[in-house]
Amino acid sequence: MRRLLLSFLCGLLLVCSAFTQTKLSRAVREFVRVDSPSIALTHVRVIDGTGSAALEDQTILIADGRIAALGKFGSVDVPSGAKILDLTGQTVIPGLVGMHDHMFYPAGGALFHEMGFSFPRLYLAAGVTTIRTTGSVEPYTDLEIKKLIDNGALPGPKMFVTGPYIEGQGTFAPQLHQLTGPDDARKTVNFWADQGVTSFKIYNFVR
Repeated sequence: MRRLLLSFLCGLLLVCSAFTQTKLSRAVREFVRVDSPSIALTHVRVIDGTGSAALEDQTILIADGRIAALGKFGSVDVPSGAKILDLTGQTVIPGLVGMHDHMFYPAGGALFHEMGFSFPRLYLAAGVTTIRTTGSVEPYTDLEIKKLIDNGALPGPKMFVTGPYIEGQGTFAPQLHQLTGPDDARKTVNFWADQGVTSFKIYNFVR
């Protein structure tokens, strides 16, 4: 069964202890309302993201951090000891995957502020459980935020970090390094790949 990537429109955050594999910090615990190895979501409407019609009055069983069973209410075997939630009137959807997201916001004058505290929380609030930071002005910050999230110290989505913009001479943004040529580009890519970024964004003035 696929990994648990569920966003609850009722604003509910669940944690299965076997799924997190980490000790959650107090900052993360503030967002956790249910923490149990086994959770049954009952009487929910399920939209699975495939384009199929919504399924009504469903039970979703989550065990060891994975969706173990899904079916009409009464048809799923819920083990004793499972935390049972009656979510009548609520809808469950797959977690959203953001393919073009940033951790910064314009500050004026072609400068950008890193939003490392608020943006991870806002992505989760919007149901986005995985992001790719498509271009970074503070790649070290993005990488460290990713580590904090992975270690359970900071609330936020799973992150795939993109390196600094691959930009040439003439950029409008003073925070972007302007490459001097192919050798500089190779060195830049190799360095940041070694730091842990998994993609790069070619920007406006690369020739």
